[in-house]
Amino acid sequence: MANLEKGNPKLINAWAFYDWANSVYSLVIATAVFPIYYESITGENGGIVHFLGTEFHNSTLLSYSLSFSFLIVAFISPILSAIADYTGNKKRFMQFFCYLGSLSVMSLFFFTGVENLWIGIVFTILASIGFWGSFVFYNSYLPEIAHSEQQDRVSAKGFMYGYTGSVLLLAFNLIMVMKPELFGITDAGLPARISFLMVGLWWMGFAQVTFYHLPNNIFHKKPEKDFIFKGFKELREVLKALKSLTSLKQFLTAFFMYSVGVQTIILLLGIYVKKELGIETSKLIIIILLIQIVAILGAFLFSRISDRLGNIKTLKITIAIWGIVCLAIYFTDAKSEFIDLQVYLLGAGIGMVLGATQSLSRSTYSKLLPVTDDHATYFSFYDVTEKIAIVLGTFIFGFVGAISDSLKNSIFILAIFFLLGYIVLSFMKKVKINSIK
Repeated sequence: MANLEKGNPKLINAWAFYDWANSVYSLVIATAVFPIYYESITGENGGIVHFLGTEFHNSTLLSYSLSFSFLIVAFISPILSAIADYTGNKKRFMQFFCYLGSLSVMSLFFFTGVENLWIGIVFTILASIGFWGSFVFYNSYLPEIAHSEQQDRVSAKGFMYGYTGSVLLLAFNLIMVMKPELFGITDAGLPARISFLMVGLWWMGFAQVTFYHLPNNIFHKKPEKDFIFKGFKELREVLKALKSLTSLKQFLTAFFMYSVGVQTIILLLGIYVKKELGIETSKLIIIILLIQIVAILGAFLFSRISDRLGNIKTLKITIAIWGIVCLAIYFTDAKSEFIDLQVYLLGAGIGMVLGATQSLSRSTYSKLLPVTDDHATYFSFYDVTEKIAIVLGTFIFGFVGAISDSLKNSIFILAIFFLLGYIVLSFMKKVKINSIK
């Protein structure tokens, strides 16, 4: 098949379609069905489970497992990205992580109880590594498939595809979980396990559209045999260049600050509204769906606003809204007679800026890159920044909640991180648009 030119709508749609393929993992596995299933089969004995000869609380073990996967990705992604850039084999690395993640998700089908807890934990870790590992290479294609003036809308399109696809599959999965009799299922745990199979197949299957159209070795690299050593040399060169790129360093600093807030809220909002606000599971699922649906509108709307105001100003608006939402969550009283309505409004507020912040962050970073053919290596630092922010944010959330005996204080701390991100962005000059020749 002939290679599609940069900016070609078919190439852009194929790239964005990977979000459609893999976002079902982040919604069904990381956020909705798997956490509920995991809690249901490990919740006996006060939630105390044993793993590797050590006693854990079930939620603590799951949290540690995810944090471990983030650290693994943060460690390996710069190294593998540099090798991928040197060899020109970026698509092969993306495919490897895609298949690792999708097959690991499908393996969760065999996680049936505490007697095989290791299956749930090991494949949760591997699925997370596969998901986040593939995203490093996926993101790095953005400056190669879209011109600078297209990148805000293209990045937003990816997230819009992702939210749409994941909502569709989650809706079907929830019907199967809540009404198993409609499918002739009598085993209470089977619908959730079938959902894990469906997520893996969806992810792997739809990814083929992306893999079919994405180019490999776009810069026609001809690597020598000692590609591992040369990959490390490539990484060292990018690190050296990064030190002199003031705007890029400033943006990564701001991105780190507000990502502590964004990613922690994404991962732990469910725990907060259940424990602190007393929202039941069925309503929590409605909130999750609401966030995803509104996020489609938000990603579209703010990509258009950025055309008029520029990336930095638009990002500052979304971060300001995040801070306001955090304070609104902090002051929300669980005893209010309008608590359900208040939480739904908060969910809509989060959704409006969730996709916008994520898509604009990706395209802004892409525009700040120098003219280079080392996109995977540069984007690995973007990914590392986000992963470290996740580890720090989730730790702070749990630590502050533990010492103060209130998750409300954790939310207030997150609002401070949004403020810091806003301040750092305020010192940035107008984004200079770069392009690949």
